[in-house]
Amino acid sequence: MTSSSIEIHQRASVSKAPAPKAVATWLLVCCALVFCMIVLGGVTRLTDSGLSMVRWEPVSGIVPPLSTVEWQKEFDHYREYPEYQKINVGMTLDEFKSIFYFEWAHRVLGRMIGLVFAGGFLWLWWKRRLTRALVPHFLAMFVLGGFQGLLGWYMVKSGLVNNPDVSQYRLTAHLGTAILIYLYMLWVAFSLLERRPSDRVSPGYRGGAIAVGALAALTVLSGGFVAGLKAGHAFNTFPLMAGQWIPPGYAVLEPFWRNVFENIPTVQFHHRLLAVTTLIATGLFVVRALGDSALSMHRRLISLLGVVVLVQVGVGITTLVTYVPIPLAAVHQAMALIVLSVMLYTVFRFRRT
Repeated sequence: MTSSSIEIHQRASVSKAPAPKAVATWLLVCCALVFCMIVLGGVTRLTDSGLSMVRWEPVSGIVPPLSTVEWQKEFDHYREYPEYQKINVGMTLDEFKSIFYFEWAHRVLGRMIGLVFAGGFLWLWWKRRLTRALVPHFLAMFVLGGFQGLLGWYMVKSGLVNNPDVSQYRLTAHLGTAILIYLYMLWVAFSLLERRPSDRVSPGYRGGAIAVGALAALTVLSGGFVAGLKAGHAFNTFPLMAGQWIPPGYAVLEPFWRNVFENIPTVQFHHRLLAVTTLIATGLFVVRALGDSALSMHRRLISLLGVVVLVQVGVGITTLVTYVPIPLAAVHQAMALIVLSVMLYTVFRFRRT
């Protein structure tokens, strides 16, 4: 074989080699889009825009109404459903447009994420930049994304009945699935960008990182029930609720488990309790970890973990006592994702090597 043919063969081999950084960059772009999607979904809920699009049109729904006739037709569809009939009677067409665009943008961004994910996957596969080990992960992400779209419509349908409010169960499932997709993508991206194992971390710290991460995730999911019941608009004081540590009406539903998911005082109380527990557990974890010289290389990450949790609790309390202003509530939801991201990276760095 001549030297020129060897060089051509080497170039061909390089062009077909896996490219972890390219794949990770694509995943991080998808993560950023999902992050925006979750925050936009929160704003859509906060502005009571989620039931403005009463039809599921995966293709034609990409283009909003473009003429007065089309807008009036869309508005007429909306007026057939309970939210207009029971809450928004007398709403003008211009007022309808203001809520329609939030839900429309939320749905279009979801389709955009699907295109970016599928397009990136096909391009990387065609360029032979993917390893076989990664393909099952991407297929799982794709299936989760499709399921999430169906779950979103299933959630909307729950509000197109006599009670014009979406089910808090379905809303929390929709939020939880979105967060699962986000964290799944982020974990795979971490594994591609940082392939070199970090220094060994004792099982105690590894377990501690997982525990505070699980607490934070549970707190975020409980926030889904707070959002679904609009429980943040009640008991706008802290730390007491109506002047009591345990709110009045804590256990009025039978059987008791219904209070955990359906009773506003109970749902908000549990969200507060979980948030404070997460703050205390994270604080203990951070103080202990910072005092251990064996974790000196992780000092910045551990400090960041403590800061983001403290900031998130502060934002949550401020959101509550100021009667849930939309910008601050959106920041609270974004901060929840930031907290989970930092916790996920901490678990990743402390993983078994």
